[in-house]
Amino acid sequence: MLCSYVNQTPFLEIIRISNIQNWYFEKVVFQQQRILFECHTQAVLEIYSSEFSTALLVDKIACELLQVDTTEECLDQTA
Repeated sequence: MLCSYVNQTPFLEIIRISNIQNWYFEKVVFQQQRILFECHTQAVLEIYSSEFSTALLVDKIACELLQVDTTEECLDQTA
């Protein structure tokens, strides 16, 4: 499924999916940056913040909540 995440913090974030066996995803997301990614329906996005001296896990989000609507009707409205 196609998902979208926006870093709405003033800090650099690292997003990671590691709960899917034999598959791993990790990206750096800058302040106010939107990222699109494809993942498994059971994936959980982990968000690490660089607010502190080391990257700390600050949130976990089920990727199904980040899913982008890709139906033709939705795409026609944005064109």
